[in-house]
Amino acid sequence: MNYRHAFHAGNFADLVKHAGLLRLLSELTAAGAPLTVVDTHAGRGLYDLAGAEARKSGEAEAGIAKLMAASDAPPEFRPLTNAVAALNKGGEVRRYPGSPWLIAEALRAGDRYIACELRAEEHAALAQALKGRPGVRTLNADGYLAAVEQCPAQGRVLVLIDPPFEKPDDYDRIVETLAALRAKNPKVQALVWLPIKDLETLDSFLRDLEDEVAAPIVVAETRMRPLTDPMKMNGCGLVLVDGPDLAAPLAAICGWVAQALGAGGDARVYPLSPQ
Repeated sequence: MNYRHAFHAGNFADLVKHAGLLRLLSELTAAGAPLTVVDTHAGRGLYDLAGAEARKSGEAEAGIAKLMAASDAPPEFRPLTNAVAALNKGGEVRRYPGSPWLIAEALRAGDRYIACELRAEEHAALAQALKGRPGVRTLNADGYLAAVEQCPAQGRVLVLIDPPFEKPDDYDRIVETLAALRAKNPKVQALVWLPIKDLETLDSFLRDLEDEVAAPIVVAETRMRPLTDPMKMNGCGLVLVDGPDLAAPLAAICGWVAQALGAGGDARVYPLSPQ
């Protein structure tokens, strides 16, 4: 599966991921010691919805455009819609913030953000988008390896793992990386985004994760349609590792996207491991 992000910026999966990420960051930055955030697959940070890639897919029109026009979206989306409105100065939505932009905006003085991007051209755009921000570093590197290398051995750490799923070993590498991170720093928390194409792929990943990572894990599924065609991205999942209790807000986020933007979709939030 190719999930090159410029084609998909602002689609339904971004709404789920970014609303969930902003709620998690709100919880983690409300109080407490400094936070280090490591992003394994950061992308370019900002996306042009008028660009050729976004126009070709049309996914932003079915995603962020509908959210911005909606009157029934739950309040869990407000931080995202506020960020999008601010980036576009309240006008037509032509620019969409990726995770790096949202993370950098959300962190406090004293917090740190390490954004990893393997593709050189994407990293160059990322470095430009985040240029001059205090506490922010970008790395042109393999994010799985860099996350473990850069993770401090002590202190509060959040790792965002959001690969393009272009390689068949992405699922295995996510599990291996999370296990290595938790071995290095038992306080590491993580948010993983993944596509949902078919149940067996999802369930196999979750079984491996449960076997290798000893931590409370919550899964939030957004299914946009019945899982009848494994060649399509039929939905997406968020996997929260050792995070705060976000079951209710994640249910609201996933439920609205599935029902308002999907076709016979549904949502579910459940613990994979004991809380």
